Order: sequence, then C-alpha cells, then structure tokens
Amino acid sequence: MDFLLAGALFLGAMLLCMLKGWALYWALAAALALFFAVGLRRGHSAGALAKMAWSKMPSTFIVLRIIFFIGLLTGLWRSCGTIAFFICNGVRAMPPKLFILLSFLLTALLSYALGTSFGVTSTAGVVLIALARSGGVNTAAAAGAILSGVYFGDRGAPTSSCASLVAALTETELYGNVKRMHRTALLPYLLCLGFYLFLSFRYPVTAVDETLLGALAERFDLSLWTVLPAAIMLVLPLLRVPVWIAMSVSGAAAAAVGMLLQGMSAAETLRVCVLGYAPDGILAQVLTGGGLVSMLTVFLMLPLASMMGGILDGTGALDGAQVKIAALSGRIGLFPTTALLSIPCSMVLCNQTIVVIMLQQLMGKVYRSAGAPNEEFAIDIANSGVTIAGLVPWCIACAVPLSMLDVGVEALPYAALLYTIPLCYLFTRKNYYPKGA
Repeated sequence: MDFLLAGALFLGAMLLCMLKGWALYWALAAALALFFAVGLRRGHSAGALAKMAWSKMPSTFIVLRIIFFIGLLTGLWRSCGTIAFFICNGVRAMPPKLFILLSFLLTALLSYALGTSFGVTSTAGVVLIALARSGGVNTAAAAGAILSGVYFGDRGAPTSSCASLVAALTETELYGNVKRMHRTALLPYLLCLGFYLFLSFRYPVTAVDETLLGALAERFDLSLWTVLPAAIMLVLPLLRVPVWIAMSVSGAAAAAVGMLLQGMSAAETLRVCVLGYAPDGILAQVLTGGGLVSMLTVFLMLPLASMMGGILDGTGALDGAQVKIAALSGRIGLFPTTALLSIPCSMVLCNQTIVVIMLQQLMGKVYRSAGAPNEEFAIDIANSGVTIAGLVPWCIACAVPLSMLDVGVEALPYAALLYTIPLCYLFTRKNYYPKGA
C-alpha cells in the first residue's frame, strides 16, 4: 500500500509538472525520494537502498554518452550547414505531387543519421510544414508523414538514445537490435510508402514559398562539404564503428566545416556545442536549438528513472503486478501483453524513456520465465512502447513534435508508421508464453 501511495503521488507530481511547464526530472526526483522513504519504512537500510538504486545505473552510462553527443551534433549540424543543405536540396528536388512521400523519406533519412525525433522535427520538420502550408498541402497529412519519418530513426537508428537504452536495459547488442528492427518493420515501411504516395497525389503542392529556402541559401555555403558530417554518421555505423566514435568524428567534421566554410570562430563553435545554434532573422524559427543544454532534461531524467527502477525492483514492489502480468501473458502471449501495457504506461507516465524503463521492470521476469531470448524482449519493446508513446497526445513523445509543427491530434491518423509497426508485428511474430501457461 505504501508503494501504491508513493506511485499515486508520483503521478500527481508528473501531472503538476506538465500543467506548470516544469521539467519532469523534478517529479522523478520527488518519486525517487518517496520510494526511498517507503523502502526505509519497510525495513531496508539506507545502504541497501542505495545499492538497489545504483544497480541499474551502469546500463544508463552508454545512453548518457550517446545523449551527450546528440546534444553536440544537433547544434553543430545546424551551424555548419548540414541541415540547411538537406532541406534546400531535398525540398527543391521534390516533385509537387510527391511532397508528402518525400517529406517522409527526407525526415526518415535525417532521423536515421541523427537518431533524434525532436532534433529533426525542430529543423527539417518545421521547414517542411511551413512549405506545406504555403503550398496548399493538407497540413495534417504532411505532419503525419513527418512524425512517421522522425520516428523511423528514433526507433531504429544506431545513433538513437532510445535504441541504446533498449539495448542496455535488455542486455543485447545494439547493431543486432537495429537489424532486427528494420527486418520486422519492413512490411510497415512498405505500407507507409504506399500510403504516403497516395496522399501525395491527393494533396499535391500548388505553390512553393521560396523565402525560407532563400534565407538558408544566403546564410550558408551549401557546397558538398556540408554533407560530410552526415555521410560520416551514415557510413561509420555501417562499418560497425562504435556509435560514440562515429558521433565524435561527425561532430569534429561539423565543427571544422563550420569554421572553415561558414566562417564561424572557435568561440562561436564552442558556444553552439553548449548552448545550441541561435541564428538571427527568419532562420531563428527554423534552426534555433541543439547543444548540450537542449539535452539536459533527458540527461537528468535517465539516471533518476533508473535509480527509481532499481529500488522498485530490489524491494519487490512490482512483484504483485508481475504476477498478474504473467497470468495475462499466459493467456494472450508476451508481445500482446507488452503492447497492451505500453498504452497505460504511455498515458500515465507521459514519457517515452520512462515507458521503456517501466516495461523492462514489469516484463523482464516474465520474459525470462518464458525462456524468451533477450533479443525478443528488446524487439518487443521497440515495436510497442517506443512507437505507441508517439500516439498519445499528452505524452511528450507526441505532444512536443505536434507543438513544433503547430498541428493538433488530427495529424495522428496520418502517422502511419507508429501504429502499423505494432499491428503488423502482432500478426507476424512468433508468440512466446510463460512456462506452465
């Protein structure tokens, strides 16, 4: 009962933070203190609880390192012209009757290179939705295609902090997970291509406002050198170079391009790395952002959520829930149970990262009892909680991109990748059941 009360207070704190616009790590910090206090009340020593909290921390270190480099890259790619090159050349090459399809493909490419849905939405996504509005394209359809594109990489890129978190929590190999993610999502990808091709012909561009594109071309030297940082991020992971090394090389290349080609000073480059890129004029609404500061909230949330999970696991607070979950899994199977749990977790916890951590906490023992490989557990989380969180309007994974694009929930039916992945996987995978079910 003590843990249930603490959990209710945690949810209340999450709601308060969202209503007040406060960072969610405050709610997590309060929850950690609450669960620690409940552990003391139940007879656990402070030292034992500290060890429980720390037990989950090593799995987050690799993710924190990736997040650090994502912060650097999202700022440096903005300042060196990489993002501007893809936007200008990609948009200008788009046939009017293929705008929505190519918006999906362009954002998918960028998200695979960067591994961040928010970073791509706040750059290419903002420009594409502005062009859609000025060109008479259905903005809900365009926004849905952009959401699908940015989650292509957020779910399945080796540079994604979410993919790294799933691999760390399930003790699996990142590159192997990425291959399985793309293999299991091949059918949804093909369905999305057909869907967005249909929407492109139904909602073609009738006119193009060149103002933003002209401003980008005027501000940056858009030679092929600006592609170098992106090429590094695309090629090195394919050669199985560790992600953090590929990201550091890409960041160094972006800094060099910014200073040698775009005329930035070393001090300006350092400021971009820390505080993000902040151009003047019309480009401010398009390219502002990135830097280590932009990742501060996520950087703090991960260890707090991990420590909270360690205490819940170590004190056996989730044992009662896991018994009921195991019973449900015995009736419908592991993946359907994971997918169903993803819905209330996303609706209540409102954060994709915490959803992933909670699914691992709730389902880990159930998967082990079924004899399911860790790789199955990893792909099940990637094909359920990671995408379903992007469909809950008040969840950060959904609310932030919709806010950036200035559209409402009418865009969600068009975000086809987010629901075709769990639906297609539900009917095509091997289903595991706990032993004795």
